[in-house]
Amino acid sequence: MGAKIKKGDLVQVISGKERGKQGKVLKVITETNRVLVEGVNRVTKHTKAGQTERGTQTGGIEVVEAPVHVSNVAVVDPETKKPTRVGFREETVEKNGVSKTVRVRYAKASGKDL
Repeated sequence: MGAKIKKGDLVQVISGKERGKQGKVLKVITETNRVLVEGVNRVTKHTKAGQTERGTQTGGIEVVEAPVHVSNVAVVDPETKKPTRVGFREETVEKNGVSKTVRVRYAKASGKDL
């Protein structure tokens, strides 16, 4: 089964406190069914002070993105710029005389490939 949401996709948050925000998927965590979305669900993280090999100080308060559950985001349709469902269709692609069946993701609302 193919993945409905992949790294680099433009997604919109459809529920929760960050509802309505759009961002690019930075990372997909398949073990916990979560995604890291750019600019969404930002939390302040306190890191312990330490030193690197060069002697520069690390630590302090930094703002990082926290993962969001996959069910709370939807892929944005490239045509309408609104969240849509994702479907799969099988196409036969011929390359170097060899035909191969591949699964293609498409937006169900407009039918455009993702």
